[in-house]
Amino acid sequence: MGKDGAEIPEDANEHCPGTQSESAGKSDACEGCPNQEACATAPKGPDPDLVSIVERMATVKHKILVLSGKGGVGKSTFSAQLSFALASMDFQVGLLDIDICGPSIPKMLGLEGQEIHQSNLGWSPVYVESNLGVMSIGFMLPNPDDAVIWRGPRKNGIIKQFLKDVYWGELDFLIVDAPPGTSDEHISIVQFLQATGIDGAIIVTTPQQVSLIDVRKEVSFCKKVGLPVLGVVENMSGFSQQLSEFKFMNVSESGEQKDMTESVIAYMREKAPEMLNLIAFTEVFDTSGGGGAKMCRDMQVPFLGKVPLDPQLCKAAEEGRSCFVDGKCKVSAPALKAIIDKLLLTMQVSRTDDEA
Repeated sequence: MGKDGAEIPEDANEHCPGTQSESAGKSDACEGCPNQEACATAPKGPDPDLVSIVERMATVKHKILVLSGKGGVGKSTFSAQLSFALASMDFQVGLLDIDICGPSIPKMLGLEGQEIHQSNLGWSPVYVESNLGVMSIGFMLPNPDDAVIWRGPRKNGIIKQFLKDVYWGELDFLIVDAPPGTSDEHISIVQFLQATGIDGAIIVTTPQQVSLIDVRKEVSFCKKVGLPVLGVVENMSGFSQQLSEFKFMNVSESGEQKDMTESVIAYMREKAPEMLNLIAFTEVFDTSGGGGAKMCRDMQVPFLGKVPLDPQLCKAAEEGRSCFVDGKCKVSAPALKAIIDKLLLTMQVSRTDDEA
């Protein structure tokens, strides 16, 4: 915080005018600053639309932002399954996808090809169930293969429109799936939601250092903007699958592969049938650095738990369904449930409280 209460990032240039100044990102003092582009495109000063956003969000009890430092770590998969799980617990849930350039939520909720409808109350979410509504720019694209090539101000505009024009009704939870990184969208959603009361952020990572390096930046971002970190989830924490679902290959010295699955499974069924129900596990990434748990201890943020890389969870995400209902996700579903239970305990939320 600079003089006159101006908000100044820790890594800003000398003589920074402050992030809310009209000259933010544009003055000579901003040249070469790592925050220049974000400051230049971020909303400045009191926003007249904030009143509309506050009124719209007044019917939402809890707001959770799901973040990741790097793409491809399973953030949207986690957002989707978190939403499915909360809805299955009879909470009223909304899932808002603000990944403008890569909206994958419609597919992960089984809603591809759906469209947004307008009512006298505003935009209506697309519903998976009566208590699980979804909003995404993916519903607005005439062709799902169309690229969204927008600069920061236009992205900020659609995020603002989602917040002030979508009619969610009474919600227990609004889950916001954000794009990876710490860009314009993150600054905007935090600024817009802080005025309405946001519970905090869940950060999704994978165990290896190349991901954790960026997650540390994400935690730093949250601390700088005053966004509580509800916890970190370590996704793809080892590969885990029932032994009977593996393929077994015989690889020759020349690299030629021969599928031995049928004979191996037959042998196990005859000689050791109990082995077919075992769960096989192996590390995928180098975890010698301590993974997400050690990073959380170092940065003093909560660690919510680990989710293994489970082909059945990947299949559920591809098919747009919950991993909790059919018993196929034998290793990932219990891990996700434990994480969600821990999250609700941390937030001091129970079904009884939210019915009150």
